[in-house]
Amino acid sequence: MSQLELNHSASSESSKIYADVIVPVPVPKTFTYSIPVEMQEYVQPGCRVLIQLGQKKILTGLVEKLNHNENKGFSSKPIIDLLDEYPSVNQKQITFFRWLSSYYLSPIGDVVNAALPSGLKITSESYIQLNPNYNPNIEYSDNENLIVDLLHEKASLSFKEVSKFTGLKSIHKLLKFLVEKEAIILFQETKDKYQPKKEKKIGLHEKFRSESKLNQLFDQLEKSPKQTDVVLKFLQLAQNDYKSSITKKDITDSERISASSLSTLISKGILTEKDQTIPRFQFSELNELKKSLKLSNEQSEVKSAIAQYFESKDIFLLHGITGSGKTAIYIELIKEALENETQVLFLLPEIALTTQIVIRLGEYFGNSMGIYHSRFSDNERVEVWKGVLNHKLNFVVGVRSSVFLPFDNLGLIIIDEEHDASYKQYDPSPRYQARDSAIVLAKQHGAKVLLGSATPSIESYYNAEEGKYGYCFLDKRYGNASKPEIQIIDLLKKKKSQLMHGDFSDEMIDTLTEVIQKEQQAILFQNRRGYSPTLGCEDCGEVLMCDNCSVSLTYHKFREQMQCHYCGYKTKVPQECPTCGSTKLSLTGFGTEKLEEDIASLIPEARVQRMDQDTTRGKYNYQKILTAFDRHEIDILIGTQMVSKGLDFNRVTLVGIMDADRMMYYPDFRALENTYQLVKQVSGRSGRDQLPGKVIIQTTQPNHWLLRMIETHEERSFYKGEILEREKFSYPPLSRLIEIKVRNRDKLKCLKASEKLVKELFSVIGERVSGPAEPMISKIRNQYLYTILIRLEKKGIDIKSAKEKILEIVTKSHSISEIKGSQIVIDVDPR
Repeated sequence: MSQLELNHSASSESSKIYADVIVPVPVPKTFTYSIPVEMQEYVQPGCRVLIQLGQKKILTGLVEKLNHNENKGFSSKPIIDLLDEYPSVNQKQITFFRWLSSYYLSPIGDVVNAALPSGLKITSESYIQLNPNYNPNIEYSDNENLIVDLLHEKASLSFKEVSKFTGLKSIHKLLKFLVEKEAIILFQETKDKYQPKKEKKIGLHEKFRSESKLNQLFDQLEKSPKQTDVVLKFLQLAQNDYKSSITKKDITDSERISASSLSTLISKGILTEKDQTIPRFQFSELNELKKSLKLSNEQSEVKSAIAQYFESKDIFLLHGITGSGKTAIYIELIKEALENETQVLFLLPEIALTTQIVIRLGEYFGNSMGIYHSRFSDNERVEVWKGVLNHKLNFVVGVRSSVFLPFDNLGLIIIDEEHDASYKQYDPSPRYQARDSAIVLAKQHGAKVLLGSATPSIESYYNAEEGKYGYCFLDKRYGNASKPEIQIIDLLKKKKSQLMHGDFSDEMIDTLTEVIQKEQQAILFQNRRGYSPTLGCEDCGEVLMCDNCSVSLTYHKFREQMQCHYCGYKTKVPQECPTCGSTKLSLTGFGTEKLEEDIASLIPEARVQRMDQDTTRGKYNYQKILTAFDRHEIDILIGTQMVSKGLDFNRVTLVGIMDADRMMYYPDFRALENTYQLVKQVSGRSGRDQLPGKVIIQTTQPNHWLLRMIETHEERSFYKGEILEREKFSYPPLSRLIEIKVRNRDKLKCLKASEKLVKELFSVIGERVSGPAEPMISKIRNQYLYTILIRLEKKGIDIKSAKEKILEIVTKSHSISEIKGSQIVIDVDPR
């Protein structure tokens, strides 16, 4: 019996219907609520409902299924309200949410909480109102009288308003006394966060929509020239279409138009004013020249190979070097999928990639394309969600959270820069990998997946080598552009020869100067923001550390403060060593802020801009910097990973990589892979047009095999060598990893809990578990950390069953005395 039939089969008097509701809290189960008789006909799986959890919490829940069975031993609370006329979530999404919960060992409540944009969640806020039993004759304090007087004027006050009007930070005592005196009642008011975007539209009243009536109107307005101008301007903008409407802003922004005259015409009933809901994302009209693309011979061959592969199989890896024209191939495949009336999801790893590529895609697909990004407002994200749900948007460009959108007919998923670590969600739960999750999502829809990258992940390359994915290597740049020349600079030799200018080699400065003189542009890459990573004492060697984390504080000169990039702790720059009192404090290392200052000193004629988290915090700051760089208002762009991805500027002829060593020797089995990808990606920004490009890499290890492979563009040799290295130590892609982190404010308790948990795990999965180990950063936000690593071989083991056992042990461990009080975090496929 279907869920709708289940609804209708119930008699409102003799049969009760219950809903299994997923509640957005970190619990692994659903909660059963009774459906009030008046809602039984309308509640369906996928609908949002307002429910009460515990004594006070009002939350938005998601109906997973309906049934006739109440939880035994519990009296089910009724659903407070139904929030949807039609479901906001479809059945395919619920199936996908369940898979995410199972695979990533994450509570289903956490998955739904992450999936639904906050604009679709109802919030509860505390309010007060006047008690009907209010007695004016008893004694009240000044603040109590103030609140009572305000409630005589307003029907209710929020807690925030009470605090604002009284000036009290803590209002609970005041409210407690008012409740005891029966002066007020506390209640929860719920409100939906989403509000559609509207604009004022001006129209001509229907009684004037004829030539004769208009002439009579102008006769009436003969003595009011300003009002006449408004009507004439309306007709001009409406192109004499009497039934048309014009935005109020278009009229009021016109010259010689009086806003007061417009208001008078509206009040007289000559013009009408209405609110009209409009989409939040507007692209200009499609450029006719952009409707068809001319692919090169290489691009056409690759596109044909992909199409042929998709006839029988589902996942294809496009390994195309930077500047090879992958985006043009994407566009053609998107067009074909949309022509076949299927939906398309285009995944990008982060905001750093969206600006340029979204503008380019907008030229081809216009307002038929939606954008889904975490930096957009709640309303903007809800608008895209509803657009997909209502089939008004069949093509969405978005970041990792886009996999949660309500698609019901996906035909193609494109995952650009598929190697990027930003596809992995770290905190909070669910700690999912969007690339891998998108592949599962595509399988559920019967859709095709195209993975694209200039530097594919080891996992994806291995799957292609094993024949699981289709594969093509596009190793030529589009047009006549050539690969950039790679120059490796030995910093040790330069320092011995005294040819360094601070952190810059003489070649770097000479080449930068030459680029400026030729009116070209350069990008400098340093994967560390701030001015200097450490401030240390020359006498005792003490380094200024964060109070909350086991990391050094970074010096930010612009703000004249020390800052922790893990917990956000900030403090003033000390004048003396906190340990020995010495005033001999010195900075070591360098970040983007120091590079910016040094360049301004070494090449004063250069126009320099920094692009990192500190300069791009605003919603549009990133776009503003790129626009200025595109207009050549900036000569040298200095940045972190943000400058390594997706940027395409014709005048960039030099890329400088300031410090390759720190990336190569990071204690992580993926360190060389990450270094290779970052260096190759940022190198690809140089020489993308007709001008030849150059890349200068500064290092103390010029003969390192990785750098030599980058220098000679030996793409496949790197991958094959790295896979052989992973095989030796049973690392992915030859195994699956699960990392368990144990956190506690007490270091000894944290260690004991970790050791006990390892014993419990070892008893079930044996030598697959290793640890506990103290990580390099062993304390974050006053919480000590120990890690446990589990390797699950891909063959000869039931991975699903093993993961269920691991989850069972972790869940039960909270009742073990040695572990109780410690926080345990499971991360499946850690990055």
